[in-house]
Amino acid sequence: MDITELTVHELQEKLKSKEITITQITKSYIDRINEKETDVQAFVTTLTDEAMEQAKEIQNKLEEGEIKGEFAGIPIGIKDNMCTKGVKTTCSSKMLENFVAPYSATVIEKLDKENIINLGKLNMDEFAMGGSTEYSYFKKTKNPWNLNKVPGGSSGGSAAAVAANLVPWALGSDTGGSIRQPASFCGVVGLKPTYGLVSRYGLVAFASSLDQIGPITKDVRDCAMLLNLIVGHDEKDTTSVERPKVDYTKSLKNDIKGLKIGVPKEFFTEGINEEVKDALEKSIEKYKELGAEIEEFSLDIAKYSLATYYIIGCAEASSNLGRFDGIRYTYRTPEFKSLKELYKKSRSEGFGDEVKRRIILGTYVLSSGYYDAYYKKAQQVRTLVMNEFNKGFEKYDIILTPTSPTVAFDIGSKTNNPLEMYLADICTVSVNIAGLPGISIPCGVDKEGMPIGMQLIGNKFCEETILNAAYTFEQAIKFRENYKPEFKK
Repeated sequence: MDITELTVHELQEKLKSKEITITQITKSYIDRINEKETDVQAFVTTLTDEAMEQAKEIQNKLEEGEIKGEFAGIPIGIKDNMCTKGVKTTCSSKMLENFVAPYSATVIEKLDKENIINLGKLNMDEFAMGGSTEYSYFKKTKNPWNLNKVPGGSSGGSAAAVAANLVPWALGSDTGGSIRQPASFCGVVGLKPTYGLVSRYGLVAFASSLDQIGPITKDVRDCAMLLNLIVGHDEKDTTSVERPKVDYTKSLKNDIKGLKIGVPKEFFTEGINEEVKDALEKSIEKYKELGAEIEEFSLDIAKYSLATYYIIGCAEASSNLGRFDGIRYTYRTPEFKSLKELYKKSRSEGFGDEVKRRIILGTYVLSSGYYDAYYKKAQQVRTLVMNEFNKGFEKYDIILTPTSPTVAFDIGSKTNNPLEMYLADICTVSVNIAGLPGISIPCGVDKEGMPIGMQLIGNKFCEETILNAAYTFEQAIKFRENYKPEFKK
């Protein structure tokens, strides 16, 4: 038995029956990291020694009856933009290369309370800006299905680590598709929760009105379990919402008879790869077999959403990244003659090209004379996008689209064409603009064996509906049983 092949709920069953121990689980993952990390390059910081010590301690406490908890001793990986006390939190940037967080993000505190073991911080596009994890200052993460392909981004390290069995599950963050798109590229499950459901306290901000932390897992049950652990109102985050506690695992009923699914025709037009379209059409037929009612409709927002997203996202990034000035906890240029030169050189040397591009664009759209023409108009279009979704949800329980217009592309094929890279977000950004929940699940592979993702979008706080629809589909096609990453070189 390969322990690292198991889902978290399978690990829990084997722990309960005492077939395996926490130390065995942790050692299996450390061995797997030692074996495959050189190929995948998913981690910025590994915490393997600390994890092994923690595993021994938790094992002893469990045996002595000092602690209880169904997640005690389960390992996890964390995207490197969530503050973790005493551990480097770099955002994969030279600017924060040596920053050790003095406190933990709320989601990390929640995991610590459950005695979950952190195996390390996972690679990402610098400050979460990118769709391929090629914009990391430290390394380029590879896709475990084919090491010449990107894993997606910006949570590419998280998705690749889960797909390669380096961690059983991981946390990512999603600003315009950064959980769902890499989940699609790597053949795993990725959920972007409703805005406000999960606290953003301790998440290094990219675009505050769009960012959301969420799970990346091997299957939908694990996704529901990790969501249970991280949701909840947080007084330290004024955008987090107070709601009654829900057990999302109870929504996994494997029954969708009568579920109304809307399929927006605009998401299946020019620009969507034929093999992706074909896989989605087969998935729609499968949903019909399972008892769902499916109807095509018009959701004419895709062409506006991308521009709206990049104006709002870059404007907020420009504001949020103003704090990285070379004065306090960031990279500081070694040579400067004045305060102005210190700022200029520290930021020029500390930020990568993509981050600088977005700061410049964001500063421009917020500047006097352009604010009304761009930023204000983008916010008005944002309201129109929300209204269009609201109309759709008056009729449908779920909206089904591709997660990405293509499968994972070759490393280096789009880095010289930022616009082409931005267009890869066409299917996901509208969900963030409207603050909705969206999940990506694998629905097939192309002729080269690369995974294809399907996106299910729900109304606000309707995670239970999309999780059950995803779970029912997953049980019907059994993707994990039929396909596995091959580490092709």
